[in-house]
Order: sequence, then C-alpha cells, then structure tokens
Amino acid sequence: MNRRTFLKNSVTVAAAACGIPSRSDAQSPTAEKQTLPLKIGIRAASMKMVGNFDVIRTAASIPGVTGVELQVTGGNPSLRDWDAARRYKREADRWGMRLPTLSGVWDRGVEISRPAAAENLRLSIRAAELLGSNALLLAFFKKQAPDMMREESYRPIVAMLKEVAPRAADASVRLGLENSLSPADNAKLVDLVDHPAVGVYYDLHNMAFYGHGEQAIPGVKLLGKDRICAVHVKNDNKLIEEPGPIDWAAAFRAFNEIGYEGWYVYETSHASIEDCIKDTKKNNAFLRQHARMPAV
Repeated sequence: MNRRTFLKNSVTVAAAACGIPSRSDAQSPTAEKQTLPLKIGIRAASMKMVGNFDVIRTAASIPGVTGVELQVTGGNPSLRDWDAARRYKREADRWGMRLPTLSGVWDRGVEISRPAAAENLRLSIRAAELLGSNALLLAFFKKQAPDMMREESYRPIVAMLKEVAPRAADASVRLGLENSLSPADNAKLVDLVDHPAVGVYYDLHNMAFYGHGEQAIPGVKLLGKDRICAVHVKNDNKLIEEPGPIDWAAAFRAFNEIGYEGWYVYETSHASIEDCIKDTKKNNAFLRQHARMPAV
C-alpha cells in the first residue's frame, strides 16, 4: 500500500464508520466540486492548559478553532491514563471539537533512537486511537536527530519506524516527524521508512531556527502533500502577520499550491490565556485570508 492509498483508505474507513456514503456512491459524475473546510487547531501548551480538561471548552470559545493538540505525557493525569483519555474525548464530543494531533509522546529520558521509543509510540498510538487523532508528533532535535549522510546514524530510527508504522496504520494514525533536519533530509528519512503511516509534521519556524530558513517555504513543495501530515504555525510571541523568520502569507500560498488539506495547528506563545484568545482571533483572520483548502 502506498502513501496516497493509505490516506484515501483512512478517510473512507472513517466515513463508513459515521454512516457517510463513499465518494463514488455519494457523487454522480457531474456533481460539482466542494471545498474542504479549513481545519485550525491550537496546542494546549500555547493556551497554558496542559493537563486541564477545560482546555477544550476554552478552545471552543475561539471562533474558527475546531481542534486542540494535547500532549500524551504532559499534565497530570496524562494520556497514558486511559480514563483521562476517554474524558478528553467526551469533552471534545461535548463541545463539537476534534483532537487531531498529539505531541509529547516520549517519556522522560526517552529519545527516538532509544530502545524504549517503540513502546512509547505504541502507547501513544493507543491514546490517539481512543481520541480519534490523525497524527502523532515525534520530536527529535539537534543531537537526537540522525546524520542523514551516515547510514549507521539513521538506520536504527528507520528500523524502529518500520516496526511501529503498521500498528499506526491499523489505528489510522500517522507518525509525524518534527526535527532539526532540512526538508530534503526529512524527505529522505520518510522515503527510507517507505510506509504511508510515516510523514512529516512540518514546522517552518523550526526550519528557520535550525538554520534552514531559505529552504522552509520551498520545502513545502519538496515534501509535498503526501508527506506532510500536519503543520505547526507560529511566530514566537508575535502575530503571524508580523515580520518574523517566516513570511506566512507566502507559506500559506505554498500549501495552497500543493493542495494541502490537513490541519494548521498554532504553537504560538502568549503571556496569558486572555492574550492567547485575543491573538488567536487575529491570527485566524490572517490565516483565513491566505490559506485555501482544495475543492474535491
């Protein structure tokens, strides 16, 4: 199964579970195309509400925000507690919200190259499955990231991802790599794993922070729609319309051009929850002005 087929099948399975007819059943050959909804989420950490069940209610109060990114191992109780995970799911259903992505998948002291990484991912996949999440964020930066010029450096990570990817696919979850590698090296790593359940959680701001600023926006096209499973949006403690390392208007145009249809998740910084709500409303207006979802 290739990456495109996996993504298509995941959508079909989800639709069938909800009693929604498949595209081939629901549309005649002459049916007009329909534009997909813009999907905007925000990290619980950005709201300073990690481990707080009220984060979903608070996020739902921000017009345009329809999802929250929770942290698996953050907060008390964490999402390793299945009862806590179920409560978050109930809160999301109650407020008509999604929990599209999960971050913080590593236990303390665990890195992607450590023996415990695979078990950490299996537990995180279980949480994602309970919550109906589409993607897990696998973070590994600087010394934790492999040297993509040396096989002995990247081989253990590739092997671990190959081992865990089928379990993620069974749960309709993608493993999104977020790291300090260049877009080209991320593409190489994903292609070496060669499984549709493994992609890139693309953070353009991080690309600039780790010395790949000139490649950040061109990297959208290089990675392409099939490799990118989610996108982080941020500009330090400033609005995304303000000057910063990333020209977000140009970045959204790049995503429009590849037909990106996934989630944009804010990883913004704010002094308080009140500032977060105020700033996110302004960021939403800018994002909606520039980001376009494809018609299908």
